Amino acid sequence: MATTAAPYGARPVGTLSASGSFTGKTTQIKVASGYATSIFHGDFVKMVSAGTVEKDAGTTSLTCIGIFLGCKYTDPNTNQMTFNQYWPASTVASDAVAYVLTDPNATFMMQGDATIAQTALGANFAVVQTAGSTSIGKSKNACDASTVATTNTLPLRIVDFVDGPTSSIGDAFTDAIYKVNVGHQLVNTTGV
Repeated sequence: MATTAAPYGARPVGTLSASGSFTGKTTQIKVASGYATSIFHGDFVKMVSAGTVEKDAGTTSLTCIGIFLGCKYTDPNTNQMTFNQYWPASTVASDAVAYVLTDPNATFMMQGDATIAQTALGANFAVVQTAGSTSIGKSKNACDASTVATTNTLPLRIVDFVDGPTSSIGDAFTDAIYKVNVGHQLVNTTGV
């Protein structure tokens, strides 16, 4: 049961697309050399006008292109190609590439920062942004349970609950399945 706050960011679990799988919906997008913000596995990222990705730090709104799943770059200290769960802030690497799940219909599991009731199914939520773990490279973002509403500008929509041995509806820190509600860059008609 999810009785302990242990947020893990957006963990992809599937898609609402016809194929039912997010296999092949991952895109490699450059990260600017020296980009000064860490990005963790499970963070939302956005494309910026330079044609690179950056962490999307929005809470009540997102302009994301997808979910960060890791990266590769030549480590400036070892000169070796490095595959990492997270982007270490300020890494200087001209060949840095992020792996991003870009499917606008992707579904992902996130932990709520408090109890989420069955009546929240279909509602919209904001995001709690927290620094990730550099030891394991994982995001610590969560769903902001206090923002449950019908408000059409909130970035996440709950589409299901995780109801099993580790989580139940109404737990102290409810795990649920979400999708990006508004703000996904691939469905927004305004360019970057």
